[in-house]
Amino acid sequence: MLATRRTLVAATAFAAVTLAAASARAEDLVVYCGVQEEWCQAMMNAFTKETGIKVAMTRKSAGETYAQVKAESANPKGDVWWGGTGDAFLQAAEDGLLVEYKSAKLPELHPWAQRQAADSGYKAVGIYAGGLGFAINTEMLAKKKAKEPACWADLVKPEYKGEIQIANPNSSGTAYAAIATLIQLFGENPAYDYLKQLHVNVAQYTKSGAAPAVAVGRGEASIGVVFMHDAVVQTINGFPVKTIAPCEGTGYEIGSMAIIKGAPNPEGAKKFYEFALTPKAQETAAAARSYQVQSNVATPISEFAPRLEKVKLIDYDFKKFGAAAERKRLLGRWDSEIGSLR
Repeated sequence: MLATRRTLVAATAFAAVTLAAASARAEDLVVYCGVQEEWCQAMMNAFTKETGIKVAMTRKSAGETYAQVKAESANPKGDVWWGGTGDAFLQAAEDGLLVEYKSAKLPELHPWAQRQAADSGYKAVGIYAGGLGFAINTEMLAKKKAKEPACWADLVKPEYKGEIQIANPNSSGTAYAAIATLIQLFGENPAYDYLKQLHVNVAQYTKSGAAPAVAVGRGEASIGVVFMHDAVVQTINGFPVKTIAPCEGTGYEIGSMAIIKGAPNPEGAKKFYEFALTPKAQETAAAARSYQVQSNVATPISEFAPRLEKVKLIDYDFKKFGAAAERKRLLGRWDSEIGSLR
């Protein structure tokens, strides 16, 4: 009898420990982050400090995260997808990979952030914006006696052969935004003809959209096609990097956030979502040397952030170029006509 009681007590204690462990795991959050590592870490630390919820974070580019979320859809591992170009989020929303969630903070956001929410069926929301442009190493170009490029048309000139880096659009939302921008500026066939000419001057297609800016800062490339806020970071770090907005006009990104369908911790995901839309959370960007324009109108714009109102922005069709079929088609065409040239 005594042995039976001891067994019962032990079983009860084990069950209590198991339930406590399960509860602790339920409070943990898994976030897939699409911005720079420094801002990813700063944001996760701020959220944990605010809520006490521990965060496991993985940093990947937008295209990589989309592929991961899709691959895990039968058994989701992540709770929140935070950061990265909005085209991939719109495709994920269309594919049924994200949860509809309408934040009470939507009225506090810039119109472009609210439009991203509406275009996605409220399965994503805008958290920052950034314009596409060039990072150039002024010292390297001067040594080569090459002029600084001012326009998209300049990048295909023979003087820049082997001097340019741009990301691979299959892994990078930055590079996909560049393709979509060129199509909207010049038309689809002329845009792909341009990309073939550009290919001759490209030394490397990187995995990450921000990597070309880093390479330009280190002197590993003279020119990088990047989001302008990534170029600014290199200048602030003391490198001879200049940021240029293309003269013909340029596209821009709406960095986004979403809750993953089937998230193991949906309540924790909602807490993160709400926190991420506050000025307090968004101010972590500038502190981590990320200079995008933040989506909450009350969040101060850093003095180092490129002023989008001074850039010739195109009327970027996020809905069209974020559609799953269109994105798949354009990436397939890039693979067959440009990627295959390697």
